[in-house]
Amino acid sequence: MKKKNTLPESLNICLVSNRFQILSRSTDAGFLWPIARGLAKQGHKVTVISTKSPIGKAEINRDGVRTFYLQESGSNLKNLKFEEAALQKFIELHKSEPFHILHSLDNSGRRIARRKDEFKVAVAYDAEATQMSQLFSILGMSQETLGSLITTAVAVTYKFLTTYFGTDRKLLKTADGVFVNNPQQRIILERYYLYPDFHIYTVPYGMELGDLSPKEESVEYRKKWNLSSNAHVVVTISDMTEIRELQNLLRSFEKVAVKKPNAYLIIVGNGPYFKQVEFEMLNLALGNRVILPGALSSRDLIEFILMADVYVDMSSRSTGFEASLIEAMAQKKVIIGSEVSPIANVVEDGVDGFLLRPADIESLASLLIEIFSGTMPAEEIGDKARQKVIDLFDTQKMIRSVLDAYRKILLNTGLY
Repeated sequence: MKKKNTLPESLNICLVSNRFQILSRSTDAGFLWPIARGLAKQGHKVTVISTKSPIGKAEINRDGVRTFYLQESGSNLKNLKFEEAALQKFIELHKSEPFHILHSLDNSGRRIARRKDEFKVAVAYDAEATQMSQLFSILGMSQETLGSLITTAVAVTYKFLTTYFGTDRKLLKTADGVFVNNPQQRIILERYYLYPDFHIYTVPYGMELGDLSPKEESVEYRKKWNLSSNAHVVVTISDMTEIRELQNLLRSFEKVAVKKPNAYLIIVGNGPYFKQVEFEMLNLALGNRVILPGALSSRDLIEFILMADVYVDMSSRSTGFEASLIEAMAQKKVIIGSEVSPIANVVEDGVDGFLLRPADIESLASLLIEIFSGTMPAEEIGDKARQKVIDLFDTQKMIRSVLDAYRKILLNTGLY
């Protein structure tokens, strides 16, 4: 029997990605760079192979992370396609000091992955390496009509079959593990790509999040929208491609408005059903109780979230990790989500938020009335929601999660 190697304490890690801008402020907030830097700080060797540098250099060493930008003028591989260039650079570096694991943040590492047995290296991908995002794009365009549902089903099936059998199946066969950012990606991988659950790792390091520190609500902003200081505010965000979920919310709010004269509903967003939403609002005599500000900048969106007492997302198309949902939880808002969406994997019903069936108009109305009446421990629930987000997106915890995943992936290869 071949003797296995001992899993080393210090790993030699290679990250490959088309984009990895280590000097970008936005990337610092997006966790990719802090994860790489954190791994290096713990004594692991981290090398990044990417395309273009934000400062035009072919090689950058920063905080213990070596980054090679192969499409910069100083690179001798700049004339090759990035996948081939990444393979050549990997071989060069691997000969000098063998890597333990290749982590491809997109599909640019697949040529290396095909030769993983030769290189004796473990391979991990991010879910973005697959064509899964194309399925989400098609689903996002779906409308709630029979014709749209049939068209969407056909389009999704066609896209899934062509992308899965065209590229994704081969890619996943080379994967010893796959990182996902949200529960929805995990479900798709398990149910449709038939990828085993024990090889899937949920670590949301790829999300572009802003500053989650507590923020003060702007009094001026509330005045701008004619909301009194004691107004109770419900905020929801919608792309207005599904009219029924907004109809249900409006009908629930109609009952709330009758019992709570200082309650307001703000529906942020724009889309193909905007006019119909407006019609439903007027038809229910909610014209002075519902605000439709349209699409907003991220700054204005945060101001609306800060005004909210309750943040509602009853969409079945939620990934469970929308930035607005995370921001609302971080700002201690009471979250109400759909029990049949991936939010159910984030919110614990009755503990740090609430989960309801999207069509349960009566329960949603009753819950909002209870919250606005003060009979619900909204402050305690908001505190727990914030703590969950802080725990979930804690950089040090994510570094530990990534490292734990790397170790499990390496052990599962049978090389150790």
